[in-house]
Amino acid sequence: MAKSCQGITVHAASFAHQGGPAFYASLPAEGKTGKGWGTNKATDQIRLAARLWEHVAARENPPWQYRHLCDRAAFPLQLAHGPLGRPHLLLGGVRGPSLSFSEGDGETWAALSGDASDIGIDVAAANQFQGKYPLHRVFHDQELHHAVRLTGGDVTQASALLWSVKEAVVKALGCGFHFVAPLQVHVSPPVAGDHGYTFPVCLSGKALTRYPMAAGRSIRVRSFSQGKMWLAIALLSGPSRCGKDEDFQINALPRQNVDS
Repeated sequence: MAKSCQGITVHAASFAHQGGPAFYASLPAEGKTGKGWGTNKATDQIRLAARLWEHVAARENPPWQYRHLCDRAAFPLQLAHGPLGRPHLLLGGVRGPSLSFSEGDGETWAALSGDASDIGIDVAAANQFQGKYPLHRVFHDQELHHAVRLTGGDVTQASALLWSVKEAVVKALGCGFHFVAPLQVHVSPPVAGDHGYTFPVCLSGKALTRYPMAAGRSIRVRSFSQGKMWLAIALLSGPSRCGKDEDFQINALPRQNVDS
């Protein structure tokens, strides 16, 4: 599904029986357009979040815990960031669905979970992996072999594909690569769909020690080709921290700016 709303085309990614859907969209990054977008990173992020939230709230059967948050007058939208920089959507101070951002090739991307799952989004370009990039330090031989087959033998494209998948996963965990090494994220061969791929992913080693809750939760990543880039959206299904109190650094904008 794709729907344009005030210049923003919103897409939905399905995860079959693993939760979701997830909604995602993009805007030209800072300085890339003269149409009012790309003028301020924080403004663009909250505009994207607002449009994605409209799609979650408009679902025929939205998650029960979000139904009372649909009144934007009573629950103004804000962005907050955790200690490691993880973004959070706040609706009148109440934590909403999981949110994630990424930037690449002149675009700012955002993804919002359609249920209580944790979400992560990442984009990566093939030109980031040219030359003597230390592939052995971030990719296992077997997963790189499978990715190269998917990209028609192009190692740089395969590397961009795998990196976006792994980074989307650690964003869904909320830690980035601060506490999880790339080799501790294992990407299994994908299931092909009508559009893109679905990768099962698991953790190993110290990553499981630090994040034992991931062992009992399904991790699936939807991956899509975006020209010279790969876009990945990870969904960590199961109980999330939605609505729980944390120490946030709030990045709020006046409501009129959000709706403009």
